[in-house]
Amino acid sequence: MSTNEPVVSVEWLHANFREADLKVLDASSYLPDEQRNPFEEYQVARIPGALFFDIDRISDQTTDLPHMLPSSGAFAAAVSALGIENKDGVVVYDGKGIFSAARVWWMFRVFGHDRVWVLDGGLPRWRASGFDVESSASSDAVMKVNAANKAVQEVYHGLAVGPTKFQTKFRPHFIWTFQQILQNIEDKTHQHIDARSKARFDGVAPEPRKGVRSGHIPGSKCIPFPQMLDDLQTLLPTSELRKRLEQEGISLDSPVVASCGTGVTACILALGLYRLGKTDVPVYDGSWTEWATHPANAVSTSTSTSCPV
Repeated sequence: MSTNEPVVSVEWLHANFREADLKVLDASSYLPDEQRNPFEEYQVARIPGALFFDIDRISDQTTDLPHMLPSSGAFAAAVSALGIENKDGVVVYDGKGIFSAARVWWMFRVFGHDRVWVLDGGLPRWRASGFDVESSASSDAVMKVNAANKAVQEVYHGLAVGPTKFQTKFRPHFIWTFQQILQNIEDKTHQHIDARSKARFDGVAPEPRKGVRSGHIPGSKCIPFPQMLDDLQTLLPTSELRKRLEQEGISLDSPVVASCGTGVTACILALGLYRLGKTDVPVYDGSWTEWATHPANAVSTSTSTSCPV
């Protein structure tokens, strides 16, 4: 597999998923109003041998913000509990096509692991291609998933965890903080693109998370994440990706930072930009949910350039 491409096809995975040094992860996650349980769905139907990666549990346990990036130690402990080592290739998929899988692809890269890919089209594409799914998760698989989630809790409680076979190398330039976004409004060093829907970005549709106002960060531009995908929920070819970005006035010659609602679909923008050769696009981890909770922050909408949250 080439690290020049961020995705692999279902045909490639079907031919290689039983290789010992290839690990497959179901990283499905859904918005609150969808009322879907990704772990239950994983237990009902999964790509053979896949383990479940819970982005809500393998996350920073010191914040109320959803699925924020965990510490290096917590990530290493969780991934080790799943049986993943640095020598392994990792393919991540989800139940929508390309949605939350891109978040886990980004997480591995933040922690220094480049042998990671998103399954193009995800589980829907796998099933549509006629490939088999397992209808029940083995006890060993469930045990590993539980062990990974438990390891995160133990790290944050200062408890000793088992040996970590996966070693991290944290790349701070892949992740942006609130302060960096705030500074970028003044300095404009990076083009800021937001993956949310245009209606949410414009402030005319509600956010899916209760209590979070709609609107956008001043100076940001809207490229809804579905614009990175085709009708089969696979990543667009380079020519189409380039066209979508140029239509919104995004220059590939200048740095880009991506955000969204909670740092998940921003990673789809990073995935598309990776295909175009921009392999170091940072993601604002707290994204709109964090920004909108700061009372002093300016919020732009389609009807006003700036208003208090």
